[in-house]
Amino acid sequence: MSTMFKTAITGTLAIFLVGAVLVSNATAECGYFGGWKAGAIQPQSWQGPAQFRPTSFLLAAAQEGSDERIVGFWKVKLISEGNSGIPDGAVIDNSFAQWHSDGTEITNSSRPPATGNFCLGVWQKSGPSSYKLNHFGISWDLSGNLIGPAQIQEDVTLDHKGNHFVGTFTIDQFDVSGNLLAHIAGKVTATRITVNTPVGDVL
Repeated sequence: MSTMFKTAITGTLAIFLVGAVLVSNATAECGYFGGWKAGAIQPQSWQGPAQFRPTSFLLAAAQEGSDERIVGFWKVKLISEGNSGIPDGAVIDNSFAQWHSDGTEITNSSRPPATGNFCLGVWQKSGPSSYKLNHFGISWDLSGNLIGPAQIQEDVTLDHKGNHFVGTFTIDQFDVSGNLLAHIAGKVTATRITVNTPVGDVL
Protein backbone atom coordinates (compact mmCIF):
# COMPACT_ATOMS: atom_id res chain seq x y z
CA MET A 1 0.00 0.00 0.00
CA SER A 2 1.47 3.39 -0.96
CA THR A 3 2.55 5.99 1.58
CA MET A 4 0.10 8.43 0.01
CA PHE A 5 -2.81 6.01 0.55
CA LYS A 6 -1.74 5.32 4.14
CA THR A 7 -1.60 9.05 4.80
CA ALA A 8 -5.09 9.52 3.32
CA ILE A 9 -6.52 6.77 5.51
CA THR A 10 -4.80 8.17 8.60
CA GLY A 11 -6.20 11.64 8.02
CA THR A 12 -9.78 10.65 7.33
CA LEU A 13 -9.97 8.17 10.18
CA ALA A 14 -8.42 10.63 12.62
CA ILE A 15 -11.16 13.16 11.82
CA PHE A 16 -13.85 10.51 12.23
CA LEU A 17 -12.52 9.23 15.54
CA VAL A 18 -11.91 12.62 17.16
CA GLY A 19 -15.35 13.84 16.20
CA ALA A 20 -17.24 10.65 17.02
CA VAL A 21 -15.53 9.21 20.07
CA LEU A 22 -12.94 11.75 21.30
CA VAL A 23 -10.43 8.95 21.63
CA SER A 24 -7.40 9.57 19.45
CA ASN A 25 -5.70 6.30 20.38
CA ALA A 26 -8.61 3.95 19.90
CA THR A 27 -8.48 0.82 16.44
CA ALA A 28 -10.67 -2.29 15.34
CA GLU A 29 -9.67 -5.57 13.74
CA CYS A 30 -10.64 -8.08 16.26
CA GLY A 31 -11.86 -4.04 17.48
CA TYR A 32 -9.19 -1.38 18.37
CA PHE A 33 -8.88 1.93 16.46
CA GLY A 34 -5.52 3.54 17.33
CA GLY A 35 -3.69 1.60 14.64
CA TRP A 36 -4.71 3.97 11.85
CA LYS A 37 -2.27 6.56 13.20
CA ALA A 38 0.83 6.95 11.05
CA GLY A 39 3.53 4.48 12.04
CA ALA A 40 1.31 2.60 14.50
CA ILE A 41 -0.43 -0.16 12.54
CA GLN A 42 -0.82 -1.03 8.92
CA PRO A 43 -4.39 -0.55 7.63
CA GLN A 44 -4.82 -4.31 7.32
CA SER A 45 -6.32 -4.84 10.75
CA TRP A 46 -9.06 -3.48 12.93
CA GLN A 47 -9.25 -4.51 16.70
CA GLY A 48 -11.57 -5.47 19.79
CA PRO A 49 -13.20 -7.66 23.00
CA ALA A 50 -15.95 -8.64 25.55
CA GLN A 51 -17.92 -11.32 27.39
CA PHE A 52 -18.80 -14.68 25.92
CA ARG A 53 -22.23 -16.20 25.44
CA PRO A 54 -23.52 -18.73 27.99
CA THR A 55 -22.63 -22.41 27.66
CA SER A 56 -26.20 -23.14 26.58
CA PHE A 57 -25.64 -21.01 23.46
CA LEU A 58 -22.51 -23.02 22.60
CA LEU A 59 -24.40 -26.28 23.02
CA ALA A 60 -27.21 -25.01 20.82
CA ALA A 61 -24.72 -24.04 18.12
CA ALA A 62 -23.10 -27.46 18.26
CA GLN A 63 -26.29 -29.51 18.43
CA GLU A 64 -28.70 -27.49 16.30
CA GLY A 65 -26.45 -25.53 13.95
CA SER A 66 -23.49 -27.81 13.34
CA ASP A 67 -22.62 -28.31 9.67
CA GLU A 68 -19.26 -29.86 8.83
CA ARG A 69 -18.97 -27.82 5.61
CA ILE A 70 -18.02 -24.62 7.47
CA VAL A 71 -15.62 -26.41 9.81
CA GLY A 72 -11.96 -25.86 8.97
CA PHE A 73 -9.11 -23.39 8.57
CA TRP A 74 -9.75 -20.16 6.64
CA LYS A 75 -7.90 -17.11 5.28
CA VAL A 76 -10.32 -14.24 5.92
CA LYS A 77 -10.46 -10.62 4.78
CA LEU A 78 -12.78 -7.93 6.16
CA ILE A 79 -13.20 -5.16 3.58
CA SER A 80 -14.67 -1.73 4.33
CA GLU A 81 -17.88 -0.68 2.59
CA GLY A 82 -20.06 2.35 3.29
CA ASN A 83 -18.12 3.72 6.27
CA SER A 84 -17.52 7.37 7.04
CA GLY A 85 -13.80 8.14 7.09
CA ILE A 86 -12.67 4.73 5.75
CA PRO A 87 -12.45 4.24 1.98
CA ASP A 88 -14.49 1.47 0.39
CA GLY A 89 -12.18 -1.43 -0.40
CA ALA A 90 -9.79 -0.78 2.49
CA VAL A 91 -8.78 -4.04 4.19
CA ILE A 92 -9.87 -3.80 7.81
CA ASP A 93 -8.45 -7.19 8.79
CA ASN A 94 -6.48 -9.89 7.00
CA SER A 95 -6.65 -12.85 9.35
CA PHE A 96 -6.57 -16.60 9.90
CA ALA A 97 -9.65 -18.24 11.42
CA GLN A 98 -10.74 -21.71 12.46
CA TRP A 99 -14.37 -22.78 12.69
CA HIS A 100 -14.84 -25.83 14.94
CA SER A 101 -17.46 -28.59 14.88
CA ASP A 102 -18.59 -27.72 18.44
CA GLY A 103 -19.91 -24.34 17.26
CA THR A 104 -16.92 -22.27 18.39
CA GLU A 105 -14.47 -20.17 16.33
CA ILE A 106 -11.07 -18.51 16.85
CA THR A 107 -9.35 -15.77 14.84
CA ASN A 108 -5.69 -14.72 14.67
CA SER A 109 -6.04 -11.10 13.56
CA SER A 110 -3.45 -9.16 11.54
CA ARG A 111 -3.39 -6.37 14.13
CA PRO A 112 -0.35 -5.96 16.46
CA PRO A 113 -0.23 -8.70 19.15
CA ALA A 114 0.16 -6.09 21.91
CA THR A 115 -3.34 -4.83 21.14
CA GLY A 116 -4.94 -8.28 21.52
CA ASN A 117 -4.87 -10.11 18.20
CA PHE A 118 -6.67 -13.34 19.19
CA CYS A 119 -10.48 -13.26 19.35
CA LEU A 120 -13.11 -15.90 20.03
CA GLY A 121 -16.57 -16.56 18.66
CA VAL A 122 -19.55 -18.89 18.34
CA TRP A 123 -21.43 -19.79 15.16
CA GLN A 124 -24.72 -21.31 14.12
CA LYS A 125 -26.22 -22.45 10.83
CA SER A 126 -28.74 -19.87 9.60
CA GLY A 127 -29.85 -21.32 6.27
CA PRO A 128 -28.75 -23.51 3.36
CA SER A 129 -24.93 -23.20 3.34
CA SER A 130 -25.29 -20.03 5.45
CA TYR A 131 -23.93 -19.25 8.91
CA LYS A 132 -24.05 -16.54 11.54
CA LEU A 133 -20.96 -15.73 13.65
CA ASN A 134 -20.98 -13.81 16.94
CA HIS A 135 -17.41 -12.94 17.88
CA PHE A 136 -15.80 -11.00 20.74
CA GLY A 137 -12.33 -9.69 21.51
CA ILE A 138 -10.62 -7.37 23.99
CA SER A 139 -8.93 -4.23 22.64
CA TRP A 140 -5.88 -2.49 24.08
CA ASP A 141 -3.92 0.48 22.78
CA LEU A 142 -0.22 0.21 22.00
CA SER A 143 0.65 1.56 25.47
CA GLY A 144 -1.16 -1.31 27.18
CA ASN A 145 -4.28 0.64 28.17
CA LEU A 146 -7.60 -1.21 27.99
CA ILE A 147 -10.01 0.25 25.44
CA GLY A 148 -12.89 -2.18 25.92
CA PRO A 149 -14.76 -5.01 24.21
CA ALA A 150 -15.50 -5.28 20.51
CA GLN A 151 -18.25 -7.35 18.93
CA ILE A 152 -17.79 -8.67 15.42
CA GLN A 153 -20.77 -10.24 13.68
CA GLU A 154 -20.75 -12.01 10.32
CA ASP A 155 -23.40 -13.49 8.06
CA VAL A 156 -21.72 -15.70 5.47
CA THR A 157 -22.60 -18.20 2.74
CA LEU A 158 -20.41 -21.03 1.45
CA ASP A 159 -20.00 -21.69 -2.27
CA HIS A 160 -21.21 -25.03 -3.62
CA LYS A 161 -17.77 -26.65 -3.26
CA GLY A 162 -17.32 -25.42 0.30
CA ASN A 163 -13.94 -23.82 -0.39
CA HIS A 164 -14.92 -20.14 -0.24
CA PHE A 165 -17.40 -18.03 1.66
CA VAL A 166 -18.62 -14.46 1.29
CA GLY A 167 -20.92 -12.27 3.30
CA THR A 168 -21.19 -9.18 5.45
CA PHE A 169 -19.67 -8.09 8.75
CA THR A 170 -20.08 -5.41 11.38
CA ILE A 171 -17.62 -4.35 14.10
CA ASP A 172 -18.81 -2.43 17.14
CA GLN A 173 -16.08 -1.13 19.47
CA PHE A 174 -17.14 -0.27 23.02
CA ASP A 175 -15.42 1.33 25.97
CA VAL A 176 -15.27 -0.44 29.35
CA SER A 177 -18.67 1.01 30.32
CA GLY A 178 -20.38 -0.35 27.20
CA ASN A 179 -20.55 2.96 25.33
CA LEU A 180 -20.24 2.59 21.55
CA LEU A 181 -17.01 4.16 20.28
CA ALA A 182 -17.22 3.20 16.62
CA HIS A 183 -19.17 1.10 14.13
CA ILE A 184 -17.68 -0.39 10.96
CA ALA A 185 -19.35 -2.50 8.28
CA GLY A 186 -18.39 -4.20 5.06
CA LYS A 187 -17.86 -7.42 3.15
CA VAL A 188 -16.13 -10.57 4.34
CA THR A 189 -14.42 -13.02 1.98
CA ALA A 190 -12.62 -16.25 2.87
CA THR A 191 -10.73 -19.10 1.24
CA ARG A 192 -10.25 -22.50 2.82
CA ILE A 193 -6.70 -23.50 3.78
CA THR A 194 -5.80 -27.16 3.22
CA VAL A 195 -2.74 -29.34 3.81
CA ASN A 196 -1.65 -28.45 0.26
CA THR A 197 -2.10 -24.65 0.46
CA PRO A 198 1.20 -22.84 -0.39
CA VAL A 199 2.28 -19.71 1.48
CA GLY A 200 1.75 -17.62 -1.67
CA ASP A 201 -2.00 -18.25 -1.39
CA VAL A 202 -2.25 -16.71 2.09
CA LEU A 203 -0.15 -13.57 1.61
